[in-house]
Amino acid sequence: MSKLVSLFLGWILDLLFGDPAHLPHPIVGFGKAIAWCEQKMNQGSLRMWKGAATAVVLILLTGLTTWGVRHVISHFGNYWTIAFDTILIFYCLAGTTLIREVRQVFIAVDSSIEDGRRQVARIVGRDTSELTAQEVRTAALETLAENLSDGVIAPLFWLALLGTPGMMAYKMVNTLDSMIGYRTERYKEFGCWAAKIDDAANFLPARLTALLMIIAAGKPQLAGFVQRYGRQHASPNSGYPEAALAGILDCRFGGPHYYFGELFDKPYIGENDRPLTTADMLVAVRINRTAEIIMAVLLAAVMMWLWN
Repeated sequence: MSKLVSLFLGWILDLLFGDPAHLPHPIVGFGKAIAWCEQKMNQGSLRMWKGAATAVVLILLTGLTTWGVRHVISHFGNYWTIAFDTILIFYCLAGTTLIREVRQVFIAVDSSIEDGRRQVARIVGRDTSELTAQEVRTAALETLAENLSDGVIAPLFWLALLGTPGMMAYKMVNTLDSMIGYRTERYKEFGCWAAKIDDAANFLPARLTALLMIIAAGKPQLAGFVQRYGRQHASPNSGYPEAALAGILDCRFGGPHYYFGELFDKPYIGENDRPLTTADMLVAVRINRTAEIIMAVLLAAVMMWLWN
């Protein structure tokens, strides 16, 4: 019962507040640790193996440390364990913050293209300096779909399998990939293991996310569309939730983008290259929220079934 209470409280806190901007955040600590390791290790020879060691050590250290702290806290009573798990679930879920940021992108780009470019740069890794208004909106919706998996469904998936230690380890995996998992000259060797581990960790959650999205939209007929376009993405996982949203909105995602000054020619997802509007964003937000609720209910049901 304590795990179900922690899930409910952590999820509600994220719904109400999103990421606590003025409080210490473990993901910030993850980023600093990764940056320090990358600066020290990403040089000289054997960069691939140095990157592999960095990724594995940081992931294991995160999971084991969380388990150890939780084990110690459990000796003080069940309420302390519930509080600990609740805080970690709250920190690991990013649904509200993501939706808030995407809304701000649409508000900003409706004001001016420069405002839109600056706002979308907060949530995407690509170069935004030359994006058109359509590309700004597209980038925001792509990120909304992809990060429904990375920021909500996948953390809950790993929470169900391995508890809060597994969820925290997953967040380290995801942070590693977001910082060094690029095929650029700087990261293609050092970050390749981080990218592969992230691909493995997100394989099932990404496909589950796409399924939840088409269920939330009430459009099971999109399963074939998702299967066809999801596999065309450069990433083995990101294409599935993006394809689901492209199918729901009947629009087109993907195409060439610049990352760290290098052009990556990504395939298109969907065929209808129509203008995107605030109405599309509102539909996408509704789908995200509904998929999130379905996942939370499923997780709660699994927990209750396991107890019985």
